[in-house]
Amino acid sequence: MDDADPKDGYTRRAVLVTSAAGVVAATLPLGVDAAPAADTAALANVTLRINGQPRSLAIDPRVTLLDALREHLRLTGAKKGCDHGQCGACTVMVNGRRINSCLTLAVMHDGDAVTTIEGLGDPKKLHPMQAAFVKHDGYQCGYCTPGQICSAVGMLDEMRRGMPSHVTHDIAVRPLFSDEELRERMSGNICRCAGYPNIIEAIREVAGKAAGETA
Repeated sequence: MDDADPKDGYTRRAVLVTSAAGVVAATLPLGVDAAPAADTAALANVTLRINGQPRSLAIDPRVTLLDALREHLRLTGAKKGCDHGQCGACTVMVNGRRINSCLTLAVMHDGDAVTTIEGLGDPKKLHPMQAAFVKHDGYQCGYCTPGQICSAVGMLDEMRRGMPSHVTHDIAVRPLFSDEELRERMSGNICRCAGYPNIIEAIREVAGKAAGETA
């Protein structure tokens, strides 16, 4: 059968192709070409001191510190939980201070020292906090545990330096290792398995040993 229309010369195939192109064009946002332009954003050169070792990256300036660690450096200890700074699963330490790595850009930390759970200890020589979490079963599924441990280590350092919290009654009392203080200061780290009592026990053991050594 001849596909040509005897009146205007169009073929069925030409009509179908033209119609399909029109449908695709209609679904595109205004101002967007059918063939998307390549991303021309310039890469940023960043050097981070990760767990004591300098690591240089050429990354998109929009990459978060968490994604730089996980996707570019394959340090997957820090977890992406909420990606909004609400769960604490992504907690790492930057220049000794605990932060939510999902809320900061990697380019903001050029030259900074970043410590992740991988840098605290290893199976042959655990950090005291890691060992305490194992001893007191301070984890269940384990997803939040790297962030919990990094946060606990940073938190105890804050307490030793006398940094107050919302529940601190007397800033002259050091160290501030009450259960109320520990719970308040760790409130930014959520454990969906509800292992909080064991987490507090683990932190209290490390805090007690540290206080004894200081004394």
